[in-house]
Amino acid sequence: MNNSIIDDARAQQSDFSAEERSRYSRHLIMPEVTLAGQKRLKASRVLCIGAGGLGSPTALYLAAAGVGTLGLVDADVVDLSNLQRQLLHGTSDVGRPKLDSAQDRIREANPHVEVQLYPTRFTSENAMQIIEHYDVVIDGSDNFPTRYLSSDACVFARKPNIYGSVFRFDGQATVFAPHLGGPCYRCLFPEPPPAGAVPNCAEAGVLGVLPGVIGMMQAIEAIKLILGLGDSLLGRLLHFDALKMKFREFKLRRDPECPVCGEQPTITELQDYELFCGATPQEVATNGAGRLPSISVQELKRRRVARTPLTLLDVREPYELELAQIDGAKLIPLGEVEDRAGEIDRAKDVVVFCHAGVRSARAVQILQRSGFTNIYNLEGGIDAWSEQIDPAVPRY
Repeated sequence: MNNSIIDDARAQQSDFSAEERSRYSRHLIMPEVTLAGQKRLKASRVLCIGAGGLGSPTALYLAAAGVGTLGLVDADVVDLSNLQRQLLHGTSDVGRPKLDSAQDRIREANPHVEVQLYPTRFTSENAMQIIEHYDVVIDGSDNFPTRYLSSDACVFARKPNIYGSVFRFDGQATVFAPHLGGPCYRCLFPEPPPAGAVPNCAEAGVLGVLPGVIGMMQAIEAIKLILGLGDSLLGRLLHFDALKMKFREFKLRRDPECPVCGEQPTITELQDYELFCGATPQEVATNGAGRLPSISVQELKRRRVARTPLTLLDVREPYELELAQIDGAKLIPLGEVEDRAGEIDRAKDVVVFCHAGVRSARAVQILQRSGFTNIYNLEGGIDAWSEQIDPAVPRY
């Protein structure tokens, strides 16, 4: 265990009760773990960014394994749509802060674990202060600003960053740790994709069990670093295809010209990551200038009540129409918008919507390039319409 990130002196300070020895007995009888390894686990401090799909299996398994302190960062509340994959939370928790239900579940799994809660967004203002107290950071976030932020902060603080992501049927995981000889997130992704170019889980969906697979991989990597065992995913990206039930491994290398962890870094402090990763769909620039034209669901309702002539364009997929629809909307899926632009009446205002506003923002840009000038993105999409205007429209 010479490669453990927990030093011997700190580990030896951990005492074990008879109940704990029984609880961890299957670890204690493993020659690779033993009581010495379990003491390292108890002495360790692991931070989980996010208490959602990836954070649920990660936090639960780390707690069950006996990690001494778990930190959780999340500012969200439990939504019914979370329960398909976020097993830290139950039906009775809907509407509660995620950290409250997560704490209850973790304490039920293992009352010996100290849970530290950070009911806030992980930002440039608080990142360094939070992670300085932890040995390992596990990134369970679902957005690019947080991924770049957590990676940069871990580089500066010399902390391992265990990365995971999921999308539909695919997931991936690796360990970013330049101070241990591996790359950082920017070595793999120097620049974020254009704002709105990559749909999130709310737009594209995710197989409910997939975060369980990737989150457990993240937990395993954390335990290996704590125990100093095996070959970590440092310098390797493991990709999982659930449909084919196949794993693929990609070699990663540290970029000597990386602006954060390279030989001559040009970024030495945290940035404005929201700005770096681009604006929200409603703030996407049009042809490099100005803001994307948009209207709220309240304004759309006002225009419909006033019978103002307009075309309501739905750019979701046909199967989504079966889930929910707004009366009077014309369906042209995003992938067909450019070819079918001639079907849209240019004489009327055009309001474009999708599920939450990401795909419709891209459709607005496509139609603007085709010469449309009186076109608007519906902020929040059909989900906002259902939540704020017409609850008879099902949410999904």
